[in-house]
Amino acid sequence: MHSTPRILVKGAGVAGMTASVTLAERGGQVTLYDRGGRVGAGASWMAGGMLAPWCEAESAPAEVTAQSVDSVEWWATHVPDVVRAGSLVLAPPRDVGEIARFGRRTSHFHTLGTEDIALLEPDLAGRFHKALFFADEGHVDPRKALVALRKSLEAMGGTVLLEGAQKPDEAEFDWVVDCTGLNARTTLNTLRGVRGEMILLRCPDVALHRPVRMLHPRIPIYIVPRADHVFMVGATMIESENAGGMTVRSMTELLNAVWTLHPGFAEAEILEMGTGLRPSYPDNMPTVVRSGQHIYVNGMYRHGFLLSPARAQEAANMIFGASDKAA
Repeated sequence: MHSTPRILVKGAGVAGMTASVTLAERGGQVTLYDRGGRVGAGASWMAGGMLAPWCEAESAPAEVTAQSVDSVEWWATHVPDVVRAGSLVLAPPRDVGEIARFGRRTSHFHTLGTEDIALLEPDLAGRFHKALFFADEGHVDPRKALVALRKSLEAMGGTVLLEGAQKPDEAEFDWVVDCTGLNARTTLNTLRGVRGEMILLRCPDVALHRPVRMLHPRIPIYIVPRADHVFMVGATMIESENAGGMTVRSMTELLNAVWTLHPGFAEAEILEMGTGLRPSYPDNMPTVVRSGQHIYVNGMYRHGFLLSPARAQEAANMIFGASDKAA
């Protein structure tokens, strides 16, 4: 093996991009390839980009939080425009009991009343009487972040093969790191797809400064602000492998959620609607698996942006040995 290992990373979603940058930082000669033809061609393009380890504890095992508490810092040191303004958890009046349930399952939050909510989000003044505020969380625009990671990789001498590129010969590399999601299911046969759905809206009449989670007994919905009064509205816990278009029911639920949050969304412009299948193992825990000189980073479920830095460091440790460097 070469003193500088030649590493092929397959897949340019969030797992592949974080792995590529981490491996290059550790001294690898990295070639990134994605047959989809662009960065984020898969489920990562539809992600919310919420860096919310404490909120995720509501439905995720404790190790998800333990392994992702440094994710906000990782993203903040690797890409521009990471917003570190926390997360707000709300519920419409008929479902306000869901807030107490959410609080029992989580930690690192403050319980807010009407006046506190108005101070954090002036446009929500008087609309909600109770909320949970997770001050240590953040969010990032996934599409901008993935492009920024590509630029970082290229700046470190990495090679990016996307549009029209010929598939590299794996035999020419010392290591192959497979981050291809459901495309790896022929090898990782316990993977399943979990459907995610999103709508992008532009609404100049509403301003939000942080992600808002609207609780609902059936399916929670989140609203994530992006630049230029664009909002991403999504839901990522639908147990279905249907990769087809959004249903009327789903679209209605997402749009009703933002309308409940603020009536100004009634005049919002719909920019985009999309669906994606997130690769998931039976326990919903992202995992790194080694088979010889092949390493598989997969099963990101709804934790792609949260856990990809830790999983990338795990893959790097398999190649370079354990490191004390924080993910």
